[in-house]
Amino acid sequence: MNFEEKLNKGFELLQEKDIDYALDVARELQKEFPDAHEAWYLEALLMQQLNQWDHSQKAIEKAIELSDENAPYYNLRGNVRMQLEKLDEAEKDFDKAIEINDSSAAHRNKVLLMLMSDRGQKAIPYLIQRIKNDPKDAENWILMGDMIQKGGQPDKARTYYEQALKIDPDNEYAQRQLEGED
Repeated sequence: MNFEEKLNKGFELLQEKDIDYALDVARELQKEFPDAHEAWYLEALLMQQLNQWDHSQKAIEKAIELSDENAPYYNLRGNVRMQLEKLDEAEKDFDKAIEINDSSAAHRNKVLLMLMSDRGQKAIPYLIQRIKNDPKDAENWILMGDMIQKGGQPDKARTYYEQALKIDPDNEYAQRQLEGED
């Protein structure tokens, strides 16, 4: 197998939750191709699955060192830093991911960070603006539904979940949210 095939196999194993074997693939790729940032990214994702935040951070920092203009890498490091309660650093990573390619995932994580750091009043207008800018992103509609649901307005939240399903009819999370109300 060549590099791409091995890397794809590693990501498939991650999807299948075969963490040990996927980690073997990541480490093998790192040995064979020491400058392959993707192998370090794979390891960072695997360590995140295991809640090994310090290991995940080391791996994603190596990936960023090798490829420093990759939005998913900054978004992942931001996630790790949120878990480690390094919220200011996490926000800088999300901002960098947004700067690189207007990462939707980083925007959503920034909203979550605002909620975690008692800036919920800023989170709602930020998310509303994201929905206006990208109305076809079902995840934004779901996040708004979750926020409204937690705010005690289930009927209003329902409309956001329904909109998400219009965009992504197979979204299991939105389906479960609507089924849970009946």
